[in-house]
Amino acid sequence: MNITKTKNGSKLTISVEGRLDTSTSPVLSKELDGSLDGVTELVFDFAQLEYISSSGLRVLLSAQKTMNGKGSMTVRNVSELVMEVFDITGFVDILTIE
Repeated sequence: MNITKTKNGSKLTISVEGRLDTSTSPVLSKELDGSLDGVTELVFDFAQLEYISSSGLRVLLSAQKTMNGKGSMTVRNVSELVMEVFDITGFVDILTIE
């Protein structure tokens, strides 16, 4: 998995490439822990995300809870496979997906 962070003022965009699963989700979680200070808009770009597991969903849920008190969080460019996981798990009702 590759993570690219782009910060523009109080907006942070995180692009995730590859698989977000049990072995890689702690890496994303750690990246988020040190990156959300002063961020009011968090955007995940999943254009290159191939797969997401329940552990990846937990990282997104944690980020959403954090951002609820600070601003907004959006998930963009979701593949059909990842969108299917969001549908099945009910995350379409929790996340803002564009």
